[in-house]
Amino acid sequence: MSELFEDYATVARRTVAYDEMFDDANQPRSEYRPVAAALEELNLADVTARADSMARTFLDRGVTFDFAGEERPFPLDIVPRVIAGSDWDSLERGVTQRVHALEAFLNDIYDKMSVVSDGVIPRRLITSSAHFHREVAGFDPAGGVRVHISGIDVVRDAEGTFRVLEDNVRVPSGVSYVLENRRAMAKGLPEAFGQQHIRPVEEYPRRLLAALRKTAPPGAEDPTVVVLTPGVFNSAYFEHTLLAGLMGVELVEGRDLICRSNRVYMRTTAGEQRVDVIYKRIDDEFLDPLQFRADSVLGCPGIVNAARAGTVTIANAVGNGVADDKLVYTYVPDLIRYYLNEEPIIANVDTFRLEEPVAREEVLDRLDELVVKPVDGSGGKGLVIGPDATADELAALRNRILADPRGWIAQPVLQLSTVPTMSGGQFGPRHVDLRPFAVNDGENVWVLPGGLTRVAMKEGSLIVNSSQGGGSKDTWVVDGQSDSAPVRPEAAPVTERVSVWPVETGWRDRQPEQQQQQLHGLHQNSGEGEVHNNA
Repeated sequence: MSELFEDYATVARRTVAYDEMFDDANQPRSEYRPVAAALEELNLADVTARADSMARTFLDRGVTFDFAGEERPFPLDIVPRVIAGSDWDSLERGVTQRVHALEAFLNDIYDKMSVVSDGVIPRRLITSSAHFHREVAGFDPAGGVRVHISGIDVVRDAEGTFRVLEDNVRVPSGVSYVLENRRAMAKGLPEAFGQQHIRPVEEYPRRLLAALRKTAPPGAEDPTVVVLTPGVFNSAYFEHTLLAGLMGVELVEGRDLICRSNRVYMRTTAGEQRVDVIYKRIDDEFLDPLQFRADSVLGCPGIVNAARAGTVTIANAVGNGVADDKLVYTYVPDLIRYYLNEEPIIANVDTFRLEEPVAREEVLDRLDELVVKPVDGSGGKGLVIGPDATADELAALRNRILADPRGWIAQPVLQLSTVPTMSGGQFGPRHVDLRPFAVNDGENVWVLPGGLTRVAMKEGSLIVNSSQGGGSKDTWVVDGQSDSAPVRPEAAPVTERVSVWPVETGWRDRQPEQQQQQLHGLHQNSGEGEVHNNA
């Protein structure tokens, strides 16, 4: 390999993480061989020049993030994250399965709550969630879909097996970086592109627009779709403008909309125009001051009543945030079994429910070994990594857990898989996560090939969010035989550890077979703002 990989094997041995590019013999895995061959021909000057070129491209296109008050190009590493097609196909099925289960769950809890009466999940867990909104209970959303767009965060553990870390079905973002990364990498490492078939990502806007139009209210023959943004000060504003432009629809703010007679209209230079579908990029609490925060100027009064009347589709649906609750996450494998009568294809990360006395006692005894997360946190807010915490921080955490056990979960510190990343004049192993994006049109779930890979740029760090120095990689799904550790097949699913929290199983005998960010600086469920495992 190139001299840029001279110390790679030595550094890689410092961790037990699964390396996605190199096997135990330090040989490139089959899906990475074209990339390895391209990198073999490069020296430090070549890599630096290409990295500078990609950064300039991002600056020119406005692909930036705020770091300490300074706008910087979003870091994109020259080594792509490569996933073999066979591995991706299994991952794709797992993501699709999860979206179907979450869609069924949200429909159920805002209607009959059969999942509660059948003993699968406690009622108090749902009703105590900060994002369970009674304001939207009792009616079906226009178009019949609640989870139009989802981002299911997954990681690869020390054995190379994919596991779900969390679900994002409220306001998932970050797909703009997927599209821009691909554009930049086509110029940054063109030698590797011609050596293999890389599944394209460019059709995402078309798929999204088709799904939004398909879920428009009945009678809308030529639906008008808009993207609702909080405005230019939002950290994801670039994504809002990009998607609106690529879909060919209007980008609007709350002040551009008006509700009258339970219908939504958009103010234009030619007068008011009826709106059929709103792709909202603001959190529910700021959407409608008549229903939620009365001081919000980001949404439009009356939107929720229009949705209740069935005259407008809101994507994603109001109230989806309960499915993002990290305590609900621990029940998703059971929700898959309950609603779909299937075993989970992708397992959860082992998780302790701290509202369970046995689990809480164990976690309190092991705070210095675990990662503890608030159930409604995002962007790493409130998260405590036990091995890195001080005694005072652990003592304060203990008090917070005892005061509000329902508000916390705990997980082991995962050694996320690594991919070579340029740093300090050489390639070194850096930890990565992955957010696949899925689009649901009510009949089919389409998963964008690859998704957003975020990378921790510092050796040994598990922090991947850009505000703390993290970056990203273009994610290539390539067709061909893989010699890497496969995702377990559907017939033999991986299971998560559940022994520390008792789960009721009586419902199995009773069930039928088929049963944001709005303020400047706040980035809810964002593609840039989390810590893994550890988010």
